[in-house]
Amino acid sequence: MDSLRDVVGLYMTPPGRALVLCVDEKSQIQALDRTRQGLPLTFGKPATRTHDYNRHGTTSMIAALDVATGKVIGQLKQRHRSTEFLNFLKTIDTAVPADEVIHLIMDDYGMHKTEKVGVWFAARPHSHVHFTPSSASWLNLAEWFFGQISEKWIKRNAYTSVADLEDSIRHYFDTHNADSKPFV
Repeated sequence: MDSLRDVVGLYMTPPGRALVLCVDEKSQIQALDRTRQGLPLTFGKPATRTHDYNRHGTTSMIAALDVATGKVIGQLKQRHRSTEFLNFLKTIDTAVPADEVIHLIMDDYGMHKTEKVGVWFAARPHSHVHFTPSSASWLNLAEWFFGQISEKWIKRNAYTSVADLEDSIRHYFDTHNADSKPFV
């Protein structure tokens, strides 16, 4: 219950002049190509898509959502391990001014708690980690962002390769960040 209050408190009254980021991963995003083109949207009828598809591989996404602005720092990785997570933390670290206090909201997934990640955070006293309660991933706003990108973008398109899928996701990041708004 304390972690619930902690996370909701960061959303409702973030610390002054601190950056609050929601961090999470979405693994195994499939590059699916439909076997046939669906019928387009017409008056009174929804667009259709075939039930069968060809798989062309997967990618994993790691993202940090800025609670105040809605902007997203995102990366795509072929693997889903603590090494990739640590590299993503380094990306966040270089994108944020060194003197800025950062509050990171994330779930208690095993790769968030490895020894290397703990050592990395210990060397950065300006970074504070806040874990969501177990079985409450919905409390992390990055999950809401993943829901949007999945429903509005990934599932509505077809991809002939993993590179095609990753280019499409990067385009979504750019489009989203160009007109970002905080989640309410």
